[in-house]
Amino acid sequence: MMHNIALPRTSTLRRGPLRISLLALPLIALYAWSPFGYAKTQQNTGSTVISVRDKGAKGDGVHDDTAAFQSAIDNLPSSGGTVTVPSGNYVIDAMRAINLRSNMVFQMAPDATLTAIANSSPRSHVIKVWNVSNVTITGGRIVGEREGHTGIGGEWGYGINIESSHHVRVSNMHLSGCWGDGMWIGALGPNGHAKPSTDVVVDNIVSTGNRRQGLSIGPVDGVTITNSTFSNSHGTKPEAGIDIEPQEQGPASNITIDHCTVTGNHGTGMEIHDYVSHVTVKNSSFTGNNGYGLLTVDGATQVTVVNNTMTDNGLVGLAILGRSNQVQATNNTLGNNSTRYPLQQNSALARSSSFMQSRQMQVDTTTREITTSGNTYSQ
Repeated sequence: MMHNIALPRTSTLRRGPLRISLLALPLIALYAWSPFGYAKTQQNTGSTVISVRDKGAKGDGVHDDTAAFQSAIDNLPSSGGTVTVPSGNYVIDAMRAINLRSNMVFQMAPDATLTAIANSSPRSHVIKVWNVSNVTITGGRIVGEREGHTGIGGEWGYGINIESSHHVRVSNMHLSGCWGDGMWIGALGPNGHAKPSTDVVVDNIVSTGNRRQGLSIGPVDGVTITNSTFSNSHGTKPEAGIDIEPQEQGPASNITIDHCTVTGNHGTGMEIHDYVSHVTVKNSSFTGNNGYGLLTVDGATQVTVVNNTMTDNGLVGLAILGRSNQVQATNNTLGNNSTRYPLQQNSALARSSSFMQSRQMQVDTTTREITTSGNTYSQ
């Protein structure tokens, strides 16, 4: 049974003792960090360290600390440096945002929280990383303003928004309650001329309870997501855990999803759309999503899906649909999918191995060059 795919949307574009000890490490050592060796370059910044508290941030959960944060960032020298955020609850005006600059570390204590002030706008950002390079964001929490949002339209309220930026690292963070996506990685610029983000590594984040997506990816070249969880997206379609959907703005390529958990989303666990190529999804779990576990559709091409688990999803676990081509699905475990359409367990149809497999994986006849091997299916 075929089901409607969400229509394209318009876009304009913890470790307590360890993380605390990193505040005292030399900046060069911090920037040399690269999970699993995916980083292409070693980042380098100056030695200046500025605390947001030194610029007047209170962290009391009441006072608007946006200006103090921006002052700390803007007062770094041209060579760059580190802005530290000690423990506290910092109230941030997402209509102004915290605008990061090149050659900097934004280092939050594990129990530091950025809480967005409620607004009525369809578009806002807690942290913006736009047209910059060599940036690390690490530690702490971001809480969006979806619960207090006073408007009804739009879907572009972001926790972290990375656009047209290069050599960016995000690690050890918790993102929740955003009006749109917990995190967006993409490009600035018109269709066909957008400047993609490149060499972005995201490691050990949780993005949960956001209104649109846990993570959306637009035009990029080189993104690696590891050891992260994307869960419980709900509120406005597509409501996916991860959505790679650059549309006509530009291509998205060379993307790796590794050792991630995508669960409990009201839509599909992960969607891969047109203008997307060279995607590897491996060693990850897609479970308990209301839609498909993992979906490739439109013109997604050169996609490898290997060693994943896809179970208990509302529709089939792995759906290779539309004009998808050159998709390889190997050594995945699929079971108890299509839960929105239960069968009588003792029926002859339920016992049919071919029908059981069709409830776990679906491959459209319109696709090309699809390879499936070594996958394990159970009812």
